[in-house]
Parts: sequence; structure tokens; C-alpha cells
Amino acid sequence: MVKKLNKLASAAGENQMASAVRDSAQQIWLAGLGAFAKAQAGGTKVFEALVKEGESLQSRTKEAAAEKVTEMTSRATGTWDRLEQVFEDRVARALHSLGVPTKQDVQTLTRRVHELTAVVHKLAEGESVNEKPAPRRRTAAK
Repeated sequence: MVKKLNKLASAAGENQMASAVRDSAQQIWLAGLGAFAKAQAGGTKVFEALVKEGESLQSRTKEAAAEKVTEMTSRATGTWDRLEQVFEDRVARALHSLGVPTKQDVQTLTRRVHELTAVVHKLAEGESVNEKPAPRRRTAAK
């Protein structure tokens, strides 16, 4: 369009140039009005299409966020479990180095005490503790 105006300016006088500028301005104005009318007529349809697209995008985003939350939760749980195990192992080693008995040691001792208590009660009542009777001593044959 600028080339057209330059040609007109060089070929004709200022009146023709002013007329051409007015015509171009009028065409630009009319094009703008036409674009505005189309946008106004189709605006509702475009708006509704944008709302639908936004809803679709929002639902996809929510799903993706939920998946990430689930993934991160499982990772965090696994990390906490490993951390807990490392902590328990270190505490157990520290207690062992201090000579503190473990739960299993205490259970073994408790079971042994119960066995010994039962044996003591039997001895106190005069019962034989041994499962097998004691072998008799043989007297030498004369």
C-alpha cells in the first residue's frame, strides 16, 4: 500500500495523494468495523469454546497433579521406611556396643528362668527332675 501511495505522490499532485490517503483510511476503518462485527457475532461461540477448552485443561491438570501427589507420597513413604530402618540398625549397634541386652536375649533368659522355676518346684515337692530314671549301680558279683 505504501508503494501505491508513493507512486501516486510522485505522479500526481498533493490533492490526489490526500484523496488516496482518505480512501485508504476509509478502507482501514471499514475493515476494522467488519472485524469488530464478526468478533461480536462469533464472540459468544468463541467464548463458549474457550470455556470448554479451559474445563478440559483443568480436568487434565487435576488428574496429572493427583498422579504426582500419589507418586511423591509413595516415594516419601519408602524413604521414611528406609530412614527408620537405618535408625533402628544404628540404635541396635549402639546398644550392643554398650552391652545392653536385646529383646531376644531377654526373652531367652525369661524362658530359661521359667524352666528353672519349674525344676525348683519339682525338687521342692520331692519329685524326680530327670526324665529318665537314674541308672542303678551294679554291684560286683562275688
